[in-house]
Amino acid sequence: MLKRPRAQAGVSVIEMMIAIVIMALLLAIGLPNMAVWINNSQIRTAGETMLAGLTLARTEAVRRNTIVRFQLVSDFTAGCVISSGIGNWIVSLDDPTGACERAPSQSGPVIQTRAGAEGTPRAVIAATPAGVVHFNGLGRITSPGGASNLSEVRISNPTGGSCQDQDTANGTMRCLLIRVSPGGETKMCDPAVTDATDPRRC
Repeated sequence: MLKRPRAQAGVSVIEMMIAIVIMALLLAIGLPNMAVWINNSQIRTAGETMLAGLTLARTEAVRRNTIVRFQLVSDFTAGCVISSGIGNWIVSLDDPTGACERAPSQSGPVIQTRAGAEGTPRAVIAATPAGVVHFNGLGRITSPGGASNLSEVRISNPTGGSCQDQDTANGTMRCLLIRVSPGGETKMCDPAVTDATDPRRC
């Protein structure tokens, strides 16, 4: 008695085409949302690291009982200058302008640095009214020599779209705002949140 050849298991061309179409549809739906998520993540990462830098500066000022600066700088070369619109920051005991290339050290003058391009290359920073803030030994804002101090930092990502506005439903980005009070307290909030009970509200 002749045995029938066993049918081979496999995937037909039609089944493969259906699988490809389904995957293409899922990608078409998911990619725009993924891009928005990545852009919002960069805004949040930039905000959290800047908040950490401000907190470090205040903590070090109290610990050392001396004035400690948080400063936004153009770069980490010898020619660095104060900047209000770049995410590079430095925590130092003295004015680091022109000496940002020094290695961070607990004995100072440079305590810690962070480059704005680390994990947040698209985030845009706008500090007002200055790119530097001074904390004294009590953790409060001080103005040595009448220097201006930043009071807020806006963080956005224009490459990903406009910020969501609290008055309209327009905008795709969840932009953030960091506020520094005269008492030295720092808070990160979302300007688009209007609910008075929401802790994210500015």
